Amino acid sequence: MIQEPEAYDPQRSEGFEPEATRRDADVTESTRANRGWWDRNADEYQTDHGAFLGDDRFVWGPEGLDEAEAGLLGGPEELKGREVLEIGAGAAQCARWLAAQGARPVALDLSHRQLQHALRIGSTFPLVCADAGALPFADGSFDLACSAYGALPFVADPRLVLREVHRVLRPGGRFVFSVTHPIRWAFPDEPGPEGLSVAASYFDRTPYVEQDERGRAVYVEHHRTLGDRVRDIVASGFRLVDLVEPEWPLWNTSEWGGWSPLRGNLIPGTAIFVCERD
Repeated sequence: MIQEPEAYDPQRSEGFEPEATRRDADVTESTRANRGWWDRNADEYQTDHGAFLGDDRFVWGPEGLDEAEAGLLGGPEELKGREVLEIGAGAAQCARWLAAQGARPVALDLSHRQLQHALRIGSTFPLVCADAGALPFADGSFDLACSAYGALPFVADPRLVLREVHRVLRPGGRFVFSVTHPIRWAFPDEPGPEGLSVAASYFDRTPYVEQDERGRAVYVEHHRTLGDRVRDIVASGFRLVDLVEPEWPLWNTSEWGGWSPLRGNLIPGTAIFVCERD
């Protein structure tokens, strides 16, 4: 069953087009804004991307790298019976795939509406609506954790999430997460030729914010450089064992936001960090 979230009022004006800007946004504002955004946009997201994601596939990003092929969490025999936490699960497609491999997943998401789509598709495992920065689990509850574009790109302090994941993992546990490749922040978020010219400083860490007419954030995304990500991982007690930058495959002719075959063949779009808890 879904653990109900606290009440949330998006406080938005109907018909207003959010203003895109770059400004600071702290943990509280980022969490509030992104919970509301995903609750409002979950239906459209699943309609637009559900076919690509599938109901029970584990896809690491828009390139289409599949965990069945990559084996970043371990081989088939290593997954059986393992307790796995998926963070930012959305409609729990990845958790559903893990369950089919014999794992025992728990799917967690900040958005109640996203998890309702998990119920719609079907779930034989727990669904939990909670903040990844304050995981409602005891220490050492899981063998593995994973996150495919979930939580980490949207939190103001990624170390809060990383330390929480470290806490709930057992010694020897593995955490694998994917995010937008940091280099993409220097380029316009466009799939065509206009997205191939550097337009901003890679080192500018000012968050991307969409805000309403009163200046309240309704969507926030945070930038960390590649070095920042590595330092966050190490400072949170993990050991980085691999960094995967998926290449764009020939079979994938689709566009997803700023991801496309044109850009994917020239610059990386996704970074996958494979971390272990000693």
